[in-house]
Amino acid sequence: MALGDAILACLTERPMTGYELAKTFDSSIGFFWKADHQQIYRELSKLRDRGHIQGREVVQSGKPNKLIYTLTPEGRTALRHWAARPSTPPSIKDDLLVRLHALDSIDIEPMRTDLMARLEHHRDRHANYERILKKRFPDGTAEGRLDLGNLLLLRLGARHEQMVADFCEETLEALSATSGKGTVVPLEDGKREGKG
Repeated sequence: MALGDAILACLTERPMTGYELAKTFDSSIGFFWKADHQQIYRELSKLRDRGHIQGREVVQSGKPNKLIYTLTPEGRTALRHWAARPSTPPSIKDDLLVRLHALDSIDIEPMRTDLMARLEHHRDRHANYERILKKRFPDGTAEGRLDLGNLLLLRLGARHEQMVADFCEETLEALSATSGKGTVVPLEDGKREGKG
């Protein structure tokens, strides 16, 4: 997947300015496809040159004019062609996992500190997904394919963050057992999901 495909997918929802696209990346699609604002603006220019989007200038008084981007028929066709191709499963590149592989050769305390930070990070992200789910889908159902796609993505994100937080807890507990250090506070009410 290229950044341009992600931008085209965002523009299927509604026309947006570059700023609105960047905010959409920050608050939704950015959970699974990272891009900074400059990358988005560069890609918008390329998509415009290819005829996949068009920009309509809106004159504003007291502020710089803004461009509102919409998907063209050519852009919709390009998005459909991209979406019809098989996806590529992501590969994991995580230095923490490499450190675990070399656990017998490294100091445990920095590993424990790193795991605690990761645990906090994934707990926070899990809570964020849950907040978004409750706000956007209070009854747990979706209307239409766009909503269904977003609901499923949010559920996947929440499960992923829960799973990684559980892994961090499990790893910290295993390290504590080998070194006699204290335990970790579990995620929910003293019990892990699916465990007793």
